[in-house]
Amino acid sequence: MLEFLKVILIGIVEGITEWLPISSTGHMILLEEFVRLNVSEEFLEMFNVVIQLGAILAVVVLFFPKLWPFCSPQKGWIKKETWTLWFKVLVAVLPAAAIGIPFDDTLDALFYNYQTVAVTLIIYGILFIIVEDYNKKRRPRVTSFEDLTWSMAVFIGVFQVLALIPGTSRSGATILGAVLLGASRYIAAEFSFFLAIPVMFGASLLKLVKFGFAFSGSELAILLAGMATAFFVSILAIKFLMGYIKKNDFKSFGYYRIILGILVLVYFIFIK
Repeated sequence: MLEFLKVILIGIVEGITEWLPISSTGHMILLEEFVRLNVSEEFLEMFNVVIQLGAILAVVVLFFPKLWPFCSPQKGWIKKETWTLWFKVLVAVLPAAAIGIPFDDTLDALFYNYQTVAVTLIIYGILFIIVEDYNKKRRPRVTSFEDLTWSMAVFIGVFQVLALIPGTSRSGATILGAVLLGASRYIAAEFSFFLAIPVMFGASLLKLVKFGFAFSGSELAILLAGMATAFFVSILAIKFLMGYIKKNDFKSFGYYRIILGILVLVYFIFIK
């Protein structure tokens, strides 16, 4: 029973932090100091990635009309604008895939630690504040996905490469990049969500293959409970973010990141 309560708490944290630009990895590293699942290290490494599948299913459910590329026969079966959007997403995924797939274990070994997470939390928190101040003087050029060019999609993908360093935040890096390139906050956030679909499915499949699909009954139950919790919480988090950015900028997330990064350093240096 205690293990499932831990899993639910982990799922809640994952569901919130995966979509807000505040770094899910940073929160997971901190949470692991206080909430440890009684499982093997191999399973835990896989669980921390595959739980994201629950979060990504929330995007599919919430944005299904925009993501489904087929329509009625009366309209010609195919929604060309949706296919174009998907191809732009795939183009944007390539830079991170080219680096992340071959160097997955190396990046984890080098950067999955509290020092890296704390520094990236603070640095990108400061960048969010700077970019928002800079953005006050500009009007977004991209207010629809039709305005989003192929070259912009590639450059947003390059920004996503930064998220291979823990603590950066995948959504934070891609949203920040898209806004700098001239996208509205709303389009930047939605495109970031859509980018997560192939990225998270790919990362989860990679971890599952490495783990070997060799689950015990209790491990499978833990994984499914975590994914289900992340799914329902993600729906709430995504709805909150899309409503929030209609009237607010991202500076509050920047301040939050800076405070969290300082707390991580204080905890690991002076308390632990």
